[in-house]
Amino acid sequence: MKNIRNFCIIAHIDHGKSTLADRLLEFTRTVDKRDMTNQLLDDMDLERERGITIKSHAIQMNHSYNSEHYILNLIDTPGHVDFSYEVSRSIASCEGAILVVDASQGIQAQTISNLYLALEQGLEVIPVLNKIDLPGAMIEEVSDQIVDLIGCNVDDILEVSAKDGIGIDLLLETIINKIPSPKGDSSGDLQAMIFDSVFNSFRGIEVLFRVFNGKIRKGDKVKFVNTGKEYDVDEIGILKFDKASCEEISAGNVGYLISGIKNAKEVKVGDTITHTQNNDIEVIKGFEDVKPMVFAGIYPVDSSEYEDLRNSLEKLQLNDASLVWEPETSAALGFGFRCGFLGMLHMDIIQERLDREFDMSVITTVPSVEFLCHKTNKDVISIYAPSEMPEPNEIRRIEEPMISAQIITKSEYIGGIIKLCIDRRGSLINQIYLSKDRVELSFVLPLAEIVFDFYDKLKSISRGYASLDYEFSDFKQSKMSKLDIMLNGERVDALSAIVHREKAYIWGKKLCEKLKELLPRQMFEIAIQASIGTKIIARETVRALRKNVTARCYGGDITRKRKLLEKQKKGKKKMRQVGNVEIPQSAFLAVLKIDE
Repeated sequence: MKNIRNFCIIAHIDHGKSTLADRLLEFTRTVDKRDMTNQLLDDMDLERERGITIKSHAIQMNHSYNSEHYILNLIDTPGHVDFSYEVSRSIASCEGAILVVDASQGIQAQTISNLYLALEQGLEVIPVLNKIDLPGAMIEEVSDQIVDLIGCNVDDILEVSAKDGIGIDLLLETIINKIPSPKGDSSGDLQAMIFDSVFNSFRGIEVLFRVFNGKIRKGDKVKFVNTGKEYDVDEIGILKFDKASCEEISAGNVGYLISGIKNAKEVKVGDTITHTQNNDIEVIKGFEDVKPMVFAGIYPVDSSEYEDLRNSLEKLQLNDASLVWEPETSAALGFGFRCGFLGMLHMDIIQERLDREFDMSVITTVPSVEFLCHKTNKDVISIYAPSEMPEPNEIRRIEEPMISAQIITKSEYIGGIIKLCIDRRGSLINQIYLSKDRVELSFVLPLAEIVFDFYDKLKSISRGYASLDYEFSDFKQSKMSKLDIMLNGERVDALSAIVHREKAYIWGKKLCEKLKELLPRQMFEIAIQASIGTKIIARETVRALRKNVTARCYGGDITRKRKLLEKQKKGKKKMRQVGNVEIPQSAFLAVLKIDE
């Protein structure tokens, strides 16, 4: 055990975590040169296309140092704020963390957030300054920022270039010398924690775990403590570039387990694994339960694919434990699921993965957040969707979730960012200059105002320099109303939204105008109306397609033409009463792009 090192790489998005992981694999000869590609651990097409890490990836490396043989278990983590849950899972399985900071960008908001996660778990942190070979690298300035942040010496900061392989040998030495070996008792009762799981269509569910005490052998009978289910261990192994099976895994090590588990609900990330005869084993405290921030309905385009969508979501949940969902129905869209996401990027990625990995065509409704509704009969209910909102006369007050946001940016963009936050009903709490041209702004903002396009707007105002990190603070009373969209007098619940009273008129008007562009014209007139309760606040009309019924009338009395036009008018009126308005998928997405 003294020669095992478990560590993860944490950083802000785009600071070079995946490239550093590639170099470590190359220098330890874990992967052949011919198999080497960029972003080697990022095995999803989406990750490579977007250049981001979405999932944590574990891999074992072997390295010789001072004629001793060491086992290094590396977990590469995502850097985007929406995937911080993946980071917390990785940190719970490690003793050390490499904190990567881009020498040309300096410390960003997510760097600080991930560092605090690591310090709370008591991890040994190795500060690394990456991209030192860039012309714009500010080595001394960024080194001072790191010293201020974690209180280390300047000599402790390793200067590397992950792209060119500069300083990687020294980093491997530091990992071996600084990160403590795992604590645990190989001869005790088995105690292992599940930190991830993957669905394999041929072999069932592969469970990834870290052993804290005891040993697990091939052929053992084990049970998962939280679910109480028991299994035979068909295969165990270590996580090399390709999975390598072995006979036993002892305390301190990381591995995978296959036992033919078919049902996705039987595996819970964070669960404890032990032998079946151990009844009083202590449950490992890993990472806290995830709290979704954004809620949206996901419905199959074809209602007959409801069960397929359920199976797809179950398999996705295995791979991404931060996704939560439950069944719901909609008058407009039929049967579907109300899903909870950590943020808008997370929601976008889940939609994309449903399409690519499971070939599911889905309609997503307007994203919403959790509101607390205090009713007149003193009940308190949580509202996740506009359809759950009680009648106005039953509501005493509504509370909306507030967040504490930290934005780090260059000082020249302060004005635009403060204006953006105040427009979103935010208030500035604090302003700290980290250096002469970098400033940290602290805001309190309503979560409902940032779930749509806040991050995109922030990036465009700051030309990509601002970084955002946020966490939930509390619920606060607010004037929220349910805004309904009606087509020909029929409410379309999938287009409803919960909005602030002050913004309801602007929101309703913009949405009606957007729908007018997107709804295809029919043989009858379509009235698009936005209403709060019974009060109509905005209206647009999609004109009917008209056939020239007077074309046959050549000459003759005008009354003949009038008679034909009146007949057409009656037909249009009747058609409007019985006609259905087909709503295209683009209309549901219109709400997300309302400001464009």
